[in-house]
Amino acid sequence: MKIVTLLENTACRDGLCAAHGLSLYIETPRHKILFDMGPNDGFLTNAKALGVDLAAVDTAVLSHGHYDHGGGLAAFCEANSRAEVLIHMDAFGDFYATNEGREPRYIGLDPELWQIESRVLPTGGLLRLDDELTLFADEGDDFPALAASAALQVRTEEGFRPDDFAHEQNLLIQAGGKAVLICGCAHRGVVNIRDRAAELLGRMPDAVIGGFHFFELTPGPDADRLIDDTGRALLAGETVYYTGHCTGAYAYERLSAILGQRLRPLSGGTVIEV
Repeated sequence: MKIVTLLENTACRDGLCAAHGLSLYIETPRHKILFDMGPNDGFLTNAKALGVDLAAVDTAVLSHGHYDHGGGLAAFCEANSRAEVLIHMDAFGDFYATNEGREPRYIGLDPELWQIESRVLPTGGLLRLDDELTLFADEGDDFPALAASAALQVRTEEGFRPDDFAHEQNLLIQAGGKAVLICGCAHRGVVNIRDRAAELLGRMPDAVIGGFHFFELTPGPDADRLIDDTGRALLAGETVYYTGHCTGAYAYERLSAILGQRLRPLSGGTVIEV
């Protein structure tokens, strides 16, 4: 398997654009996959610079209903006329960031994206696409949820309520005797998601790739405890973790102190082979 980071908050080489968001291109023996599309069409520019032909993608996956992962969806559908787009049935919710002291800010998808409805395959829960690809959104919650996610809300007729991230899905890929777990932001906890993947596999995945959503945590005893507990939980098995986007530099440094070489940075232009 080959995974190319098309777009991320940073870029690891000149000539690539960076933006708060994530987009990954994945090649397996049977598939060419786009996982998330970043906040705009920057991933298309980077794909061209990296020699990735997005017109050849046969499967596109949107991890959840936030703009920094799905803002480029319409641009992808213009560049690619063949891929099914797998989107959780709850991903078009009314999602907001409600940070204290600020006006609520809409962070959901453009409602007009429903115009591509004919291209969309609604998903939910567990979906085995074939022998290589499995989508799941039914991870448990044994490991503590992230306090930072409390600022992420859904607007309803009764007002705002905390987002439970039921609209978030993860991609498990099995090929050539290897297993890779791809997650967007892991809002429901990377340990919970990793453990659900291990349950489906009957073993730990060989690699986990995606954001871990620690960047909004305020450094201090509570944040340190949560990050360190996460790092110790991730020590189980021999999984290698590639992370960036919403993980944050502070959390990355603390996780690195625990995981060592099993934690590796994710940046625009990064190429991972498993």
